[in-house]
Parts: sequence; C-alpha cells; structure tokens
Amino acid sequence: MAHSNGKYADIETLREQAVALRRRGYSLRQIRDELKIYNNDVLNRLVKGEPAPEWTKRPRAKDDLRERARELRLQGWTYDQIEMELGCSRSSVSLWVRDLPRPERKRSPEEAAAIARKGWEEKLRIRDEERQRTKEAAKEAVGSLSARELFLVGVGLYWAEGGKDKPYDRRENVTFVNSDPGMIKVFLAWLDLLGVERARLRFTVMIHENADVAGAERYWADLVDADSSAFNKTTLKKHNPKTVRKNVGDSYRGCLVIKVLKGADLYRRIEGSWYGIVLGADSAT
Repeated sequence: MAHSNGKYADIETLREQAVALRRRGYSLRQIRDELKIYNNDVLNRLVKGEPAPEWTKRPRAKDDLRERARELRLQGWTYDQIEMELGCSRSSVSLWVRDLPRPERKRSPEEAAAIARKGWEEKLRIRDEERQRTKEAAKEAVGSLSARELFLVGVGLYWAEGGKDKPYDRRENVTFVNSDPGMIKVFLAWLDLLGVERARLRFTVMIHENADVAGAERYWADLVDADSSAFNKTTLKKHNPKTVRKNVGDSYRGCLVIKVLKGADLYRRIEGSWYGIVLGADSAT
C-alpha cells in the first residue's frame, strides 16, 4: 500500500486504507508509519472528514477549572467568590456558568449594604494610611532649613499670599493674610530672619460673624505670642443666609492679617528678591 519508485499508489486505494485505520483508532502518525506516507498534505486529504480518535485529543487546560467553577456556582457561590477561589477572570467564570441558575440571595439588602460599607471603610482606612506615610516621608526628607533656604521660601510665600504694589496704586506695604497656622508661623520666622522687630507687627483677625469670634482671637494671639495691644479690632464678615458655608466647626478660626509697620523698604526688597528668583529659575532651565 506503499508506493514504488517514489510514486504513491492509487489514491482511492490509499484513502480506503487510511480511513479504515482511522476508524480503528489510529493516530495520523500511526497511519503515516503504516502506509509509508510522509507527505502531511496527502495524509490529511486521505483522512479528511474522519474524526480523530478520542484518545488523541489533548485535554483543554481549563477543563478542570470549568468543572470546578460550575460545582461552586451550583453551591451558591457568587462570581466574585469563584474568581477569588480559582484565580480566573470574571469573563471566564461568566462563560462557564452563565447557563446555571443564579444562587438565591442569602443576605438581606441591609446586611449586604453593611458588608459593602465595611469594605469601603477598610479601603478608606488603607488609603489614609498610605496618604499619611507619603506625607511623613516627605516631611522627613526636608530636614532643617538653611538661612538662605528660609529666605527664598519666605519670598515665594509672600509673593503668593501677601499684598503687592500696583502701578496704578503705589502702596509698598507689607501685608500678609492667611488661615493656615503653618503659613503664619513660617512667615513670622522669615520676618525674624530679616531682623523685623515684633514691635513693628500689627495683627487683625478676619472671621464670619456667626463663628466663635472670641475663641479665634485667643487662638491667634497664642499662636503669634503677641499681646492684645498688637491686635486691631476684629473684622467681622456679615453672614449671608443664602450661602451654605463649608468652613465651619472647631477648626475654623478665620484668617489672620499681619501688617509690618514702616514696611516700604522691606516691600522693595521682597519684590526685588522675587524677580531675582524668577531670573534664577530661567537660568536653571
């Protein structure tokens, strides 16, 4: 049934033999060796239409996972639980079990909501811990400031938050306003660096009239360590009943205004220093 002189025997005869072997459970390799047909194209044509024996079929890698997924689904497991158990994707789980009935809900809506809320609270806790770790690492990385570093920080701080001279309104006053106690402390340290006497400072509290005015006044006086004589009359902002304020609660203390008396020369130094920083940044790039 082999061939002679390199020529194959009659194709129909070979096909009959190949099909007979295939139906007896032979693999393609066994048919090739039996009939001495070493051309794969010819061999495939000879057995075309005849299914391969079961024993030659490779098991699919995920067959076991599929069966396990179906077992778990019939036990009432959710998609999420099956995913976690088998380490499969949601799309695979859905494909394997979508013909099966959905498991009955075992929890009340209230219980399910409580579980979801607990999970969300845990995520928030983890996020907050990561946030705090990042902040702490950044804080530690700063370390101590040199006099030059504090000077440059103070100039930038003032130019961002302080009052500035205008061509149409020459004032050359040094006035700094902020609600952040950290900003206030850095600004005061900067003034100390520049040799500005505390006696030249005047403070004014600015706050909504329906807030804890007295408490805010005490807070700022303690923070800047200044006598009441250094404070001007508190500026009260009228409350608009149509406005919903978000800056409320014990942490709201309004803003503190710091004004340096006889500060024209200091203002000119600040402005000049700022434009020096701008030029330095241009050269750095």
